Amino acid sequence: MGAPLEFIAAALRRERDREKLSLSEVAKRAGIAKSTLHQLESGAGNPNIETLWALAVALNVPFSRLVEPPAPTAPRVIRAGEGPSIQAEQADFGGTLLATCPPGAKRDLYVMRVGMGGPRKADAHLPGTVEHVVLMSGRLRVGPADATVDLEVHDYCSFPGDVPHLYEALTPGTSFTLVMEHR
Repeated sequence: MGAPLEFIAAALRRERDREKLSLSEVAKRAGIAKSTLHQLESGAGNPNIETLWALAVALNVPFSRLVEPPAPTAPRVIRAGEGPSIQAEQADFGGTLLATCPPGAKRDLYVMRVGMGGPRKADAHLPGTVEHVVLMSGRLRVGPADATVDLEVHDYCSFPGDVPHLYEALTPGTSFTLVMEHR
């Protein structure tokens, strides 16, 4: 699963503006032609990993910031076995990017267990809070009160935590990893 060109174009413009750098300066730092950078920022061209990596270094940002789509306002679900994955060449080792940490964000990490007996209703947290859930065992219904989703083992979901939301075990023995992101 690749990142659409419009995400890459918007990210390149945003990060270059944030650093207050010209097209020429970023192209020079990345070792690419100014015309290539202009094409990429216009949503044209066909960027490869090496070019994007060089641009990330030139812009002083993680690679993922250039390819991750904008944060959704509805729950974002990545089912087990899906999502943008990268494999190692020399070992049976790989990872799937679930979410990046935006500049200035703070995160808390929890291992949670939820029993049967009805949903755990949570009030809205501070503005800008985003919750990230990876289901480890059981089945879970989670998300904003008006837009819940059901998760299976190893599914991922992110949703706004600054609105009323809930967690409900659908089977006994439900546990999950929770990351609370405070922006």
